Amino acid sequence: MPLINLPAFSEDLLAEFVARRTERVDTPIIQPAEPFLDIAGEDLRRRIFMTENETGASLCLRPEFTIPVCLRHIESATGTPKRYSYLGEVFRQRREGGSEFYQAGIEDLGDINISAADARIIGDAVGILSRLLPGRQLAVTLGDQAVFEAVVQALGLPLGWQKRLTHAFGNMAQLEALLARLVSPQFVTGLDDQVASLLNSGDEDALVKHIDETMQATGYSTNASRSPAEIARRLKEKLILAEIRLDDAAFAVLQEFLSLQVPLTNASAALAGFADAAGFKLGNALARFDGRVAALANAGVDISMVEYRAAFGRPLDYYTGLVFEIGVEGSDSVLVGGGRFDKLMTFLGAKERIPAVGFSLWLDRIDAARAA
Repeated sequence: MPLINLPAFSEDLLAEFVARRTERVDTPIIQPAEPFLDIAGEDLRRRIFMTENETGASLCLRPEFTIPVCLRHIESATGTPKRYSYLGEVFRQRREGGSEFYQAGIEDLGDINISAADARIIGDAVGILSRLLPGRQLAVTLGDQAVFEAVVQALGLPLGWQKRLTHAFGNMAQLEALLARLVSPQFVTGLDDQVASLLNSGDEDALVKHIDETMQATGYSTNASRSPAEIARRLKEKLILAEIRLDDAAFAVLQEFLSLQVPLTNASAALAGFADAAGFKLGNALARFDGRVAALANAGVDISMVEYRAAFGRPLDYYTGLVFEIGVEGSDSVLVGGGRFDKLMTFLGAKERIPAVGFSLWLDRIDAARAA
């Protein structure tokens, strides 16, 4: 059945998908909620529309296409490389605009040449948007989660803090709040006196026993998703992490990195200079970054339109490397967003690691840009 209320440029968009040798797929509107709740991230979780089936299993209206397309690929057991395209409705609450709208995009799965695949997907996004907005000057913002993770690791922070900061990448307000806690540690408050005493004593067996007894007495144990031992471990970790302090010099280095914002043509030199000055060894992350820049140039992408921002990320937890957004020069409206998500396929049940990269087009915003 043909989709209604599609933008007038939809035929041009579908022609682009065919020309770029993608297989168009559709996925059910009603989706299992668990993958989105577990993987997609807090920003999306609080925007989705939830429901249940007759057995009580959590379902949701399709809030985006990446996870459903990846699940479909796993279920169909087709090989890779594989390039999928999609065009259909998604449902989620937005700060502006309706909660039911159309998205389209491409998911590029299984190409082990990471740099080439990254360059191709950016080239696809720029090429399609250029056709839909002829004569408009585009602006691409590029970030790299892997480079950020390498910098955080080089700071020597405990793994727990590395995970916290990585999880916050792309949400500047959350990242700044975490950094403020690292500079000025705050003691954990609100703990039961006996729990606090057992934590301070280091008697882990006694702590586990106390938590178990409390859970049994309150009836919480029947519905608990975590065991007493896991709760004790998390409390202990929380107490340790709360006492970690990032010294002023290390904080200044991290702030310097997050302030980097340069044209992509200068980004490799800027990152190398930062690493040398900080005494950080970011070899693999920088090598992959440089390889992507070279691949973009080889693919014919005009890299003069691309700006690198070290603090730039996207509010979905499954991104692992490249992240990017595209708009029209002089406008704040994001028309395309995408990135690399190499861990997502195994999280969703794939038996082997499948590298993946893709992007989504916001069709209502593109329609508004065409009208303008």
